[in-house]
Amino acid sequence: MAVLNNFSSFRRILINSSSSRAYLSGFKSSITLEKLYPSSRLDITTIPKAPESKDGKFSGYIPMDKIQISYARSSGPGGQNVNCVSTKAEIRFHLASAEWIPEPVRVKLAEKLKNQLSKEGYFIVKSDRTRSQHLNLADTLDKLRDLIQSTAQSLVIPEISPETVERQRRLRERAARERLREKRAHSMTKQGRQSPTLDS
Repeated sequence: MAVLNNFSSFRRILINSSSSRAYLSGFKSSITLEKLYPSSRLDITTIPKAPESKDGKFSGYIPMDKIQISYARSSGPGGQNVNCVSTKAEIRFHLASAEWIPEPVRVKLAEKLKNQLSKEGYFIVKSDRTRSQHLNLADTLDKLRDLIQSTAQSLVIPEISPETVERQRRLRERAARERLREKRAHSMTKQGRQSPTLDS
C-alpha cells in the first residue's frame, strides 16, 4: 500500500510540474518524419491512388472496396486453434459488374468460370492454407490475381517471327516428302506381291 501511495504521489508531482507538462504535451523526438524527410510530402493517413490500367491491361490492383471479404472456421492446419479463431478467408465479387477487370478479360473469365459462378453471378475464392487470417486473405488475393493475369495472357496472340514461319514451311515440306517416300515404298511392296501375268 505504501508503494502504491508513493507511486501515486510521484505521478501527481510529475503531471503537475511545468517540465513534465511540456514533456507530455509538446515533446517531439529528434527522429520524426518531418526532420528525417523535410521535403517529403508523405502523409501516412492518405490512401494511395489505384494504379491506372494501361492499354486495357490488368494492372494487378484489386480494389478492396469492390470485393466482399468474410472469414469462417478453417478445416486446414491449426490444431485446436481452428475451433477458436475464424482463419479461413473467402472473397467474392460480382464478375459482370467488376469494372476493375478489363472487358475482354471479364468476358473470357465468364466463359471460363461459368460452372464456378453462383446463381447471382458471384465468383468466390477461398483459402485456409495457413493458421493466419491475414495470410489466408493474401493467398486468396494472389489466387484471384494469378487467375486474372493468366486469362489476360491467354488472350494475347503471339507474334510469329519470319524465322519461325520459314522453319515451319521447311518442316511441312520435309513431312510431305517423307509421306510420298513411304507411299512409294508401300506401292512397290504391293506390286512385288502380285502374281506374274501372261503379258509380263
